[in-house]
Amino acid sequence: MQQALYGPGGFYARGERPAAHFRTSVHASHRFAMALARLIAEVDTALGHPARFDLVDVGAGSGELLAEILSVTNLGGRLRPVAVEVAPRPAGLSGAIEWCSAPPEDITGLVVANEWLDNVPVDVVELTDEGPRLVVVDPRTGAEIPGPAPAVEDTEWLERWWPLREPGDRAEIGRHRCAAWASVLRRLRGGLALAVDYAHERDHRPAYGTLTGYRDGRCVTPVPDGSCDITAHVALDACAEAGRLAGATSTLLTTQRAALRALGLRGARPALDLARSDPRAYLRALRAAGEDAELIDPSGLGSFGWLVQTVGVGLPAILTETRPSP
Repeated sequence: MQQALYGPGGFYARGERPAAHFRTSVHASHRFAMALARLIAEVDTALGHPARFDLVDVGAGSGELLAEILSVTNLGGRLRPVAVEVAPRPAGLSGAIEWCSAPPEDITGLVVANEWLDNVPVDVVELTDEGPRLVVVDPRTGAEIPGPAPAVEDTEWLERWWPLREPGDRAEIGRHRCAAWASVLRRLRGGLALAVDYAHERDHRPAYGTLTGYRDGRCVTPVPDGSCDITAHVALDACAEAGRLAGATSTLLTTQRAALRALGLRGARPALDLARSDPRAYLRALRAAGEDAELIDPSGLGSFGWLVQTVGVGLPAILTETRPSP
């Protein structure tokens, strides 16, 4: 998976753009950026309006999210937008956005990792009659065979976070994702880190895993040959614990539906009276309601997990009462 995504000629290393292969909240509507702009304002106030507010997008794709936030956020020149991405910088991106292959060492502000952790490579393990064994894959064909037992560190992670119960059960070892998230928290001197991804919890792990591939907008077999995106859902609860150990002072696990509703995206249809008094305003409001509805759809993007962790400040009041909602 590491080679297929990030090695020489790998899917992301060669510059494939996410929007060409799958749809994220960023691609769905600029209202996702508007909601994050509200969150930025909350964090900025909690930090006391620092001289420099770092906005770091880890796994930035083509930089669309930062560009959209720049269009709706004004911190008086204090905003420092940083895109973290292994792909080359896209043409036409605002010169105000820094383009880096790794996050800054010192961050004060907000870190966003929207569908990043699902692309941090995982090993797949299957429980066999001889115990758990790594699944070995032929990168030319996708054919699988049982491999060696997982490393001691991986076995410990599995026992804690994804215990296998029946022969044939599979898990995706998230230890490296936990380490990746912890590395973000260690860089955060003050502010908030947000991970957004398809997720699952310890008591509800999928018995056969979630590993899949995407190419040209379609799900495909995750053959690790560099021809497709390879992704797997994230054990955000395990990442949350790694974040705490790395210095997070407060934590919230919720859903995108609950969080975006708290940030003002309701998906409610505008009053019909507006159609009579101001038809153009009604159409704008109707479009916004439709876009909000997609972002908070509990069977779609709204089911994404949100892991919110802070360093040196409390959780924003606007989010503290969010609960995963139906």
